[in-house]
Amino acid sequence: MSQLFTSTNIGPYTLSHRIVMAPLTRMRSGPGDVPGDLMREYYAQRATQGGLIVAEATPISPGAIGYLGAPGIYADEQVAGWTKVVDAVHAKGSRIFLQLFHAGRQSHIDLTPNGEAPIAPSALPSDGFAYTAEGWKATSMPRALETHEIAGIVEEFRRAAERALNAGFDGVEIHGANGYLPDQFLQDGSNKRTDEYGGSIENRARFLLEITQAAVSVWGGERVAVRLGPSGTWGGMSDSDPNATFGYAADQLNRFGLAYLHLIEPRIKGSELVSEGLAPVASRHLRKIFKGPIIAAGGFTPESAEHILGEGSADLVAFGRHFISNPDLPERVRKGLPLNAYDRDTFYGGDARGYTDYASADEAAVAA
Repeated sequence: MSQLFTSTNIGPYTLSHRIVMAPLTRMRSGPGDVPGDLMREYYAQRATQGGLIVAEATPISPGAIGYLGAPGIYADEQVAGWTKVVDAVHAKGSRIFLQLFHAGRQSHIDLTPNGEAPIAPSALPSDGFAYTAEGWKATSMPRALETHEIAGIVEEFRRAAERALNAGFDGVEIHGANGYLPDQFLQDGSNKRTDEYGGSIENRARFLLEITQAAVSVWGGERVAVRLGPSGTWGGMSDSDPNATFGYAADQLNRFGLAYLHLIEPRIKGSELVSEGLAPVASRHLRKIFKGPIIAAGGFTPESAEHILGEGSADLVAFGRHFISNPDLPERVRKGLPLNAYDRDTFYGGDARGYTDYASADEAAVAA
């Protein structure tokens, strides 16, 4: 029997299958970074009865932006746009969490308010790229946050969580991976602070735990989740002892009673699959520490997803690229149908092409 199509629970919600739509940066919002009809159609196409969608990385403030065209969650108009998306997803019987995001040093002065330097725990450059009106550009040199400023960023996360609640989402996920701001605080390659937010693992994890607490204060723990990328190197990230760092973070997150912990396996670097063969080491390691449900992400196929569920290292599996090109991915997997190929050139920005024009299996059969 397929493990993927057995029911499971996250927080207060019962899901009928374990195929999760991963958060995918697609940069298709309308003016003012407001989700529009195109985004509503895209998410509705991929909603399934009893399924879970994690909506794309969504900046919590104007200073959090790293990609032009990414939808925000800091203005009333954005809340209204997201409400239409959420309503369309709920109409299909699916749950949807919003991923709260701050790019930190993974940004560019073309994107920040008044062209200010991006913020970071330390004034160390990223080796990544930000998407601007002139295309992809190497990220700008950041400035280190003053200690007194950090509470304001935590409050931005809390307000964003509140706006997500007002938009009707089922929960929120803190994006603590991929070299973005919480990850920058957590890993010692990017955090060289000497105050209470730097140095020891306990201090470096403080920011992640504070923003998680801020979201929990709005939602309750069972409707908040966190995404981590143990051993993540995207954006020039590194840590001298990732097992200890991420093990500590996972253990401390236990105290919130989270909906789930979302883990990116090291075979994924950014959005690129670097190896099919690497074992799901992040999930195997942190399964021994984290007491709640685990979602594993990172280049999974239906076959490897079945395997990780069968070995017990994860409870659900998130799919990204295959969900882009297969709006009915769970049904295709259930029936053993072939999957549409994805067009990488249309992943980021643009219009309906490569976004809402992939055919479901039923549509393809009618066309044939």
